[in-house]
Amino acid sequence: MKNKTTQIAKSLTQKPKGLFISDLKWKFLYYCVLYGKNTLITGPAGSGKTMTIRHLAKSFESTRQFFYINCGASQDPRSTFIGNTHYNQETGTFFSQSYFVKAIQIPDSIIMLDEISRAHPEAWNILMSVLDVNQRYLRLDEEVDSPTIRVADGVTFMATANIGNEYTSSRIMDKGLLDRFTHIEMELLGVEEEVRLLRQNYPDLPPDAVDIIAQIADKTRKELYSYNPRLSFAISTRQTQELAHLIQNGFSVQEAAEILIYPSYDPTGGNDSERTFIKQLVQKYF
Repeated sequence: MKNKTTQIAKSLTQKPKGLFISDLKWKFLYYCVLYGKNTLITGPAGSGKTMTIRHLAKSFESTRQFFYINCGASQDPRSTFIGNTHYNQETGTFFSQSYFVKAIQIPDSIIMLDEISRAHPEAWNILMSVLDVNQRYLRLDEEVDSPTIRVADGVTFMATANIGNEYTSSRIMDKGLLDRFTHIEMELLGVEEEVRLLRQNYPDLPPDAVDIIAQIADKTRKELYSYNPRLSFAISTRQTQELAHLIQNGFSVQEAAEILIYPSYDPTGGNDSERTFIKQLVQKYF
C-alpha cells in the first residue's frame, strides 16, 4: 500500500510534456492502473483519449504488458473476444483462443478497449462478466468443455468512448456496462494549450498561422456548446494538427481550410447551412 501511495505521488514525473491533460486526471489514471480499476475515458474525437492511455501504458512498460483491442473495428465479437474454431485435415477441429483471452491471463497487464462505444452489443454482453469486479471471468463456450478463464490479478481495463449525438456510428452504451467503469472526461484544448501544442509539433510554422488555426478551432468549440449551436461538431485537435501539417508543406491557411474544414460540414440549406456558417467563421481571419 505504502509503495503504491509513493508511486502515485511521483506519477507527475512520468507525465509527458506534450500530453495536455490535467495533473489531477493523470494522477488518478495512475491510481487506476496501480489498483486495477476499470476506467472509461470519454470526450470528443481528437481530444487525446487514445494517446493518453498509450502514454500511461508506456510509463509502466518496464513492469506491465500492454494490449490494444480496437472494439470499433470488430465485425465478429466472439472471434475478437473469445476465439475461433478451425479445421485441420490431419487433426480435425480445434479451437484457437483470441488475443484478448491471452491478454486477460497475464497478471498486471493493461488492456485498452478502444472505441468501446462502437462495439457490437454482443461484445458488451461478453465483457459484462469480465469487467464485473465480483466475477472477472470469461467462459469459452466454443471450446470443448466450455472452460472458464479467470482474469489475472492486477489486470487493468482502460476503455475509450465517443459519447454524444454527433457520433453517428457510436451506440448508446448499456447502463450495466457503464457502471463497471470509473469515468474520466477529456476536454478539448483551449486556445493557449492548442497554440503550445502546435508550436511544439510544428516549430517552423509562422506564429500568425498557428494563432489563426487555434482561434478557428476554439470558435467552433464555443459554438458547439452554445445555447443554440449552428454547428453539429467542432474542429478537433487531430484536425488542427492536419491543418498545421498542410501549411508547413506550402499550403496557405485558406487552401488548408478548403481541403480539411469545409467538406466536413453539411451544405444543405444554402445560406443557412453549416457549410456557409463555417466559411463565414473561417474567412473572418483572412
